[in-house]
Amino acid sequence: MSNYQYYEYQNSGNYSNPYEQTPPPKKPKNPNSFGKKLVKATAIGLVFGLAAGAAFTGTTYVANKTLGTTAAQTPVKQEEEKPKTAKTLNTTESSEGSLDTTAVSTATTVTDVSDIVENVMPAVVQVTCVSITEYRNWFGQVGTYESEGAGSGVIIAQNDEYIYIATNNHVVSGARQLTVTFADDTAIEGELKGTDPDTDLAVVRVKVADISSDTLSKIKVATLGSSEELAVGDSAVVIGNALGYGQSVTTGVVSALNREVQLRAEDGTIITNSLIQTDAAVNPGNSGGALLNMNGEVIGIVSAKYSDTDVEGMGYAIPITQANSILTQLMNGSSVQHENMADNGAYLGISGVDVDAVTARQYNMPTGVYVSRVISGSGAAAAGIEKGDVIVAFNGRTVMSMSDIQKELSALSPGNEVSVTVSREENGGYTEKAFNVTLTEKQ
Repeated sequence: MSNYQYYEYQNSGNYSNPYEQTPPPKKPKNPNSFGKKLVKATAIGLVFGLAAGAAFTGTTYVANKTLGTTAAQTPVKQEEEKPKTAKTLNTTESSEGSLDTTAVSTATTVTDVSDIVENVMPAVVQVTCVSITEYRNWFGQVGTYESEGAGSGVIIAQNDEYIYIATNNHVVSGARQLTVTFADDTAIEGELKGTDPDTDLAVVRVKVADISSDTLSKIKVATLGSSEELAVGDSAVVIGNALGYGQSVTTGVVSALNREVQLRAEDGTIITNSLIQTDAAVNPGNSGGALLNMNGEVIGIVSAKYSDTDVEGMGYAIPITQANSILTQLMNGSSVQHENMADNGAYLGISGVDVDAVTARQYNMPTGVYVSRVISGSGAAAAGIEKGDVIVAFNGRTVMSMSDIQKELSALSPGNEVSVTVSREENGGYTEKAFNVTLTEKQ
């Protein structure tokens, strides 16, 4: 056997050992021997105590001489220098009702993050949106339904008129009504200020005049940190509206940096962003929430969770250093410029759905990209591509998904002409047609 276990038995006194010799007969007791033994034992104890004390003192002396310390010295823990707090986005002091900024924590591990939660929870909000969703079934019928979704947001700035909240584009996409619920459960109508689908960021604002003085005294502007200073293994905290039940807290570490993650944009194109990976639990509703370091500073805006039956603990956040400039542009209402993105703007002009082999067999259609929408004024519309077509080749290469098309587009520029082959349903079957498409600039 390879699994060994050791057990300790207590001797009851009622056992015999066949290998043990018979003990010699006991001598008769001497009635005066007890006193002598007591005196002798006491003397031996005193001698032993003196010897042990001397030995201990000598050993301590030798150790201290060797290590260069004294017995009375106790190592003093050096207090670590706190990192400098980053400035919040576009914060303007008001004459009245200015929000406090979240305090910097003194925690160093994730064993106790209660002070981080106390400091930062007032800067995290719930974002609820009501939207109209349009869908099309495989038979070409169009329908709509009203849906309500809940995500999270982080208060990033304030001026005399508005409080600004960062969240994800996919949280507020298509919303016709927005509600922001603050940490004290006060719900206020919000207004979408701007969105950037390419980075999955958005800014929602709430009028200061609509918020009571009591609520203003309980909420804060989050302190932003630097995602450039992160290291794999750093402790991390996620605060957000998990599952729509209200604010909750999870902890973990930074699992990876600059992780390339592909997300599907509204028009069906696949966008690849470089994100922070964390094993702090990220659940539906956490999107738009805060990823924090142990100083209580926001280092990322939670964006996505990798969902798979074989995978756990893979959540992602948009690095705050990259998000900073985008959020500032959205707050100011200016056109978003991506400083570190190689985006030349080549645009086909369709929304598509991947048709894999299983779907193709189920609906008796070719594999490729099903065109669910053609954008008016785009190159695809001008060339004659129609909704319902299945793109099977792009720029001379076979395509199986929107990511294949996006990969080809990334190497092209507006004005380039490309060949697009589609399978179009006609007379109960599919016929291939070729189009020459002049790519446009994405608006």
